Amino acid sequence: MREGPVQPKGYQQITSLAAAVALTVPTGSRYAMLKCTAQSVRIRDDGTDPTTAIGMLIDVGDELWYTGKLSRVKVIQTAVSATLDVLYYG
Repeated sequence: MREGPVQPKGYQQITSLAAAVALTVPTGSRYAMLKCTAQSVRIRDDGTDPTTAIGMLIDVGDELWYTGKLSRVKVIQTAVSATLDVLYYG
């Protein structure tokens, strides 16, 4: 997946996840590491919004390295008070 060193491009913390939210991708980003705290989240990248029951689950404490088209990623919380931290790399 990741080849060679990566360059940090930015950080985002999303705390308002009651509805599906797109990532705010910094210019030049090719990868993202997503990690949630407090509550699980669901993610989709196929052009359809995730719901609290449908989408790939990221459990609290898990991390996901995403290397697809970052602009298509949308995330939603599975329960109130989820927080998603995202590190972007180029």
